[in-house]
Amino acid sequence: MPKNKSIIKKQKILVAVSGGVDSAVAAQLLKNQGHEVIGVFMQFWKDDGFNSADNNCCSLESWSDAQAVCQQVGIPLYALNFAQEFKRRVVNNFLTAYQSGLTPNPCVLCNKQVKLGRLIKYAQKIGFDAVASGHYVKRLSTDQGYQLWRAADHSKDQSYFLYQLDQHDLAMLNFPLGDFQKSTIRHLAAEFKLPVANKAESQEICFVPDNLADFLARRLKFKSGPICDQTGRQIGQHRGLPFYTIGQRRGVEIGGTGPYYVVRLDLINNTLVVTDQANDPQLFVDKFFLPRLFWLSGNRPRRPIDCQVAIRYHHQAVSGRLTRHNRGWLVELASSQRAVTPGQSAVFYDGDQLLGGGVIALDNTFC
Repeated sequence: MPKNKSIIKKQKILVAVSGGVDSAVAAQLLKNQGHEVIGVFMQFWKDDGFNSADNNCCSLESWSDAQAVCQQVGIPLYALNFAQEFKRRVVNNFLTAYQSGLTPNPCVLCNKQVKLGRLIKYAQKIGFDAVASGHYVKRLSTDQGYQLWRAADHSKDQSYFLYQLDQHDLAMLNFPLGDFQKSTIRHLAAEFKLPVANKAESQEICFVPDNLADFLARRLKFKSGPICDQTGRQIGQHRGLPFYTIGQRRGVEIGGTGPYYVVRLDLINNTLVVTDQANDPQLFVDKFFLPRLFWLSGNRPRRPIDCQVAIRYHHQAVSGRLTRHNRGWLVELASSQRAVTPGQSAVFYDGDQLLGGGVIALDNTFC
């Protein structure tokens, strides 16, 4: 890892305070460093069609916890309403992707376009120097520009969700937790007497109040159709293609037989193609296509580049090669991977350094 050339100087920093333990400790650490810190609680869209359920990220409980945190830290707290922008940029994209046969990851778009991106614009507008959050990732300032590296705690690392950030974004960002283990953060929260020291974490999609299938059923148009094996023989009936994803086992119910695994979503014929073999060769691919590539340095590679590739969050990255291909990018993996899923992000690393990433294309047949 290159030496971080950043010099700690007193800054005016907006901290995204969610009411969770990570953002609480981030705010306290920055306050302890002598920065002028203001907490910001972001209000996102909630699904009013489901008994006025709260968004997990900005529920009344979270707002109350954020207030208690900022009172303990000794900083002011303000609320910003990004509900309309969140709905337009994140939720609508999420629904469109599922309707199109993709399995999206909304956190990637949220971080770039709303949670961090929108907050950066706001901070610049009111004359603040930086935006901070409780993400587990390291930001380095070097002679070649800003870099992102995996957090010290690899089990909590969130670099996967931040590959769409650019140099302009990174110049404004501060990630105080990058060098800490999660267990240490819990210990510090108790030491700082923060009221959320023992608060449980939520791992679900924040704007889905019940379960994903029911949320999609309320908001998408779909129709049932045949489930076929790989010979084309119909063996069942699916409830609608948006409810399935590559490699899925649960929910593929065919008259008491199976288990079956989703191999392909045939959108043209509204057909779900499955196999009864968990390691069927057709569940594995060694190359796929990215229509667009995001590259943190701003200088996308002109020649093929060897790197490590993560095809989903918490996936153990594998060796691969990235090459310019037609109007997009070809990713060739050193070993075939199971359930490479269109709509998910392929993210590229050089060791622990985040290089960039892109969204896996729906149709990779021309690779």
